[in-house]
Amino acid sequence: MTGANAVSVFRAPMRSRDVEVPTGAAVERALETAVCGIGGRLDPPPRTLDEAITRTDQNRGERAARRLERFAAAPRGAFVWTRDAQAFLWLGRITGSWRYDDSAKAAEADLVHIRAVDWLSDPVPHDQAPPSVHIAFARGGRNWQRIRPPDASAISADLWCEGEQRR
Repeated sequence: MTGANAVSVFRAPMRSRDVEVPTGAAVERALETAVCGIGGRLDPPPRTLDEAITRTDQNRGERAARRLERFAAAPRGAFVWTRDAQAFLWLGRITGSWRYDDSAKAAEADLVHIRAVDWLSDPVPHDQAPPSVHIAFARGGRNWQRIRPPDASAISADLWCEGEQRR
């Protein structure tokens, strides 16, 4: 899969900037509820994405608002990689638009800005994940980000097809 046929691929660490949130809580919730997301609780809950971006800019700054905007703009069908607390890698595909989850459990995990995702039922073996995915996670950090090298799209697509056949 190259050029115009390549599907976008993203790293979704789902690690809260709130030190009170246990490591792995957001990823665990995301896998259980078939979503991916980013943190940044807003009170009261925003009704629209524009409102969420504006209030995030006011409360957390322009960089956080731009991250939210990029997260919401990721195309449906894009691949998403995350890593759980045991360092297992999970592959999913975005199936829904941005929404704000104002539930208590979402607030606990600080996973409030979410998109529906279809996750493979099992983690991807470490040695089968694209090298660029390993590099993206090795950099560390808590940001949603695009993984651009071509291997990410091609290998993710192959793994997705294999995983779908096992379902």
